[in-house]
Amino acid sequence: MKAVIAACALLMLGGCATGGQGNSPWAGLTGSSCAKLSSDQELSMNLADDMAKEGKLHASLANLQGLPERYAQVQLRKARIYRQLGRSEAEPLYKGLLGTCLAAEGEHGLGQLAAGRGDNALATTHLERAARMAPTDEKIRNDLGVVYLNQLRLDEARFEFLTSLELKQGDSLAALNLVTLLIYQDQWSQAAELASRAELTPAQVGDAQARAQALKTQAKTASNQVAAIK
Repeated sequence: MKAVIAACALLMLGGCATGGQGNSPWAGLTGSSCAKLSSDQELSMNLADDMAKEGKLHASLANLQGLPERYAQVQLRKARIYRQLGRSEAEPLYKGLLGTCLAAEGEHGLGQLAAGRGDNALATTHLERAARMAPTDEKIRNDLGVVYLNQLRLDEARFEFLTSLELKQGDSLAALNLVTLLIYQDQWSQAAELASRAELTPAQVGDAQARAQALKTQAKTASNQVAAIK
């Protein structure tokens, strides 16, 4: 069941270790790593961004590998691609961003990795740090809401999803997550109204229902275990 919950949660993360830099090979980064790239380097990075948006992750990574690794902007993009590819290189790259101008993004990435492993407690630690550093980043707020929802911290999850929605009007991911929460609470009319307003597809609403049901099963199992202990 935990594996199912983690898999469902990954689908609802925008964009989900240890908190310190530890012995990471990237731990020596300083603020200078956030220096401005040259125009040619910016062009290569923009090309890599476009390829990533098109789903061409390997091609995007190939373009990034031609850029100096000392730049935090480059390391962040590499980390995101490695995370999406399920590669272990993502974690040390995210850790290497801690203490730089992109520390919030580093904490965010570590939180996403922890959530993907089903470690919601660790994910919460990283994402709460990220939210304190970048309180207006709607992706961070959404992902923090997801890990709160995974822990059935419903009021906190609702707050984060609403914050994400208000920060970026029309954010379908945050809307989908809030619909999931509303269905979990059997608030069907509110869920239907939000789904319509956010123009969610029937398939998306179906995913929200499946996720809500998985959470209910999780909650029931936990309740039964507590009863058995007593």
